[in-house]
Amino acid sequence: MENEPLSPPPGCAAIFSGFLSVGLRGFGGVLPWARRMLVEERRWLDERGFTEVLSLGQLMPGPNIVNISIVIGSRFAGIPGALAAFGGLMLAPLVIVLMLAETYRHFGTIEVVQHMLSGVSAAAAGLVLAMGARLAQNLERRVWMIGLALLTFVAVAWLRLPLLAVLGVLAPLGVALGWYTNKKASR
Repeated sequence: MENEPLSPPPGCAAIFSGFLSVGLRGFGGVLPWARRMLVEERRWLDERGFTEVLSLGQLMPGPNIVNISIVIGSRFAGIPGALAAFGGLMLAPLVIVLMLAETYRHFGTIEVVQHMLSGVSAAAAGLVLAMGARLAQNLERRVWMIGLALLTFVAVAWLRLPLLAVLGVLAPLGVALGWYTNKKASR
């Protein structure tokens, strides 16, 4: 599958339907579904392209998946494509959230409902971890990359340092190390 050519650039209707399918499949943790749709199903991006778009989405303010949808839509169909991607991504969750809010208003105090919501949260966390592991498989491994990833995890998860502060320090360090590594390799 790695060597298969990418599909031709999609139009606005295909972009809308692709991101609508992502919005319908996942709820709260759709990044793994977006990766599957973009890389495996529709073949609009390869693994490297997805990682690049994900990295860009993480640097921009706002939810990663929204940023990714806008970048992808814009890349393939300009502003109309960006609007189609965003609209497709947000339509189903908007309708679902409104329906769930009304349902929760009536049944939210029931203990079984509270337990079900805890289970859904655990499943969403598992999907995000699985996607991270899958992305990590395709990255070249350098000691400094692993160290930077572990340092970020320790700072945010264990030391509970603010994410923005950690990224403000470690992101420039990662960029500098990547630049140095590429410069050294091109000699």
